[in-house]
Amino acid sequence: MASTFTTTGPANGEMLKEFPAAADHEIADAIAASHAAFQTWRTTPVEKRTEPIRRAADLMEERIDELSRLLTLEMGKLTAEARAEVELCAKILRYYADEGPGHLADERRTPDSGGTGVVKKEPKGPLIGVMPWNFPYYQVVRLAAPNLIAGNTILLKHAPNCPQSAVAFAALMSDAGLPDDCYINLFADTDQIQTIIADERVAGASLTGSEAAGSAVAAGAGENLTKVILELGGSDPFIVLDSDDLDETVSTAVAGRMANAGQSCIASKRLIVVEDHYEEFVEKFTTAMAGFTPGDPADPDTTLAPLSSEQAAADLMEQVHDAVEQGATVQIGGGRVDRPGAYVQPTVLTGVIPSMRAYSEELFGPVAVIYRVADEEEAIHLANDSSFGLGGSVMSADPARARRVADRIDSAMVWINAATWTEPDLPFGGTKRSGIGRELGAEGILEFVNKKLIREP
Repeated sequence: MASTFTTTGPANGEMLKEFPAAADHEIADAIAASHAAFQTWRTTPVEKRTEPIRRAADLMEERIDELSRLLTLEMGKLTAEARAEVELCAKILRYYADEGPGHLADERRTPDSGGTGVVKKEPKGPLIGVMPWNFPYYQVVRLAAPNLIAGNTILLKHAPNCPQSAVAFAALMSDAGLPDDCYINLFADTDQIQTIIADERVAGASLTGSEAAGSAVAAGAGENLTKVILELGGSDPFIVLDSDDLDETVSTAVAGRMANAGQSCIASKRLIVVEDHYEEFVEKFTTAMAGFTPGDPADPDTTLAPLSSEQAAADLMEQVHDAVEQGATVQIGGGRVDRPGAYVQPTVLTGVIPSMRAYSEELFGPVAVIYRVADEEEAIHLANDSSFGLGGSVMSADPARARRVADRIDSAMVWINAATWTEPDLPFGGTKRSGIGRELGAEGILEFVNKKLIREP
């Protein structure tokens, strides 16, 4: 339970700003206000609902300097990556402003028995979003953009360590002309989240975060028959079957592992290399990982950002030490960077076996595990030997071979000859213990709508 929401600079550990958590009566007032706003917003023509969303996209771009600065301040994101996140959010907002009405259009059916059926997509009500710290705007936009277009309203609980980003986004939505109380930022604790989920006026819950948090939200939603979307952890495989340009393959793997300082659910965490290329891949990948420069994340010369917090760095080190104690080989790194802040050395582990935590747990930071396999069958088996199923990559000079392997990977998203990423018009989500439901694309806007049938003779 968080009594305060606090900005603590991960680059130096300095506490910068603090916000009090909401009182219970404020939570009750917010639910009532969101429900009241829904009654008007749901009847607003969808073409009118697109206007503040399109304006929000414009404001994201106009305010990119300030918005990206907050990302760097609160979770240590490199300036270039912070700006890229803001730009991506603008694209998502604009995508739903442009395409949302089409995705929500009525569908006419012609049953065999005659007559006509019309499937309407109607909003369901206020939604509670529980968001993580690693992409403070993107995670919110992924929920807010499609659902505001659909006519739902949003109650948003952000992570305790990025309150200034949360406040800035709420202000932006207001400045974009979104009616009062259609989007409400809440500094709520975990007990209050369960209170919100249990309220019959709240139509759905969406969480991006850990398995433990997802289980708690899903349990509360299940007790109240509330629809839930979960995007949880990932341990994406990056399979190298063959390559006619190993340098480019390595570059893609490094980018997939090190984006956002490795703090991404869809990061390339398990590098699975067919033995013909294994030795050379390890050498080149390790050399590339050695080239990162730690420093102030606001400095454009810095290429290694801190992790989001001292606790995040300590937790990652425990996983690395467990692997080393059981015999894993450290090709490079394996420790903390000798400077203030939550910095972890870029680390490459080989010889990881199932008894080690690094084999089965998500490594949320700049730590890669490389595995040697004999052939594509062993690669597929190892890739699927995970409780996670978010994304994955298959690298091959033979497109047919890559597609054949991609078809057999147990995950919700597989990218061929690229690291897993996200795009506004493609569905995003997980399977197995990586979550349920989809965001983005046509699928994302239809998760929290009532698909109502009107049957006519």
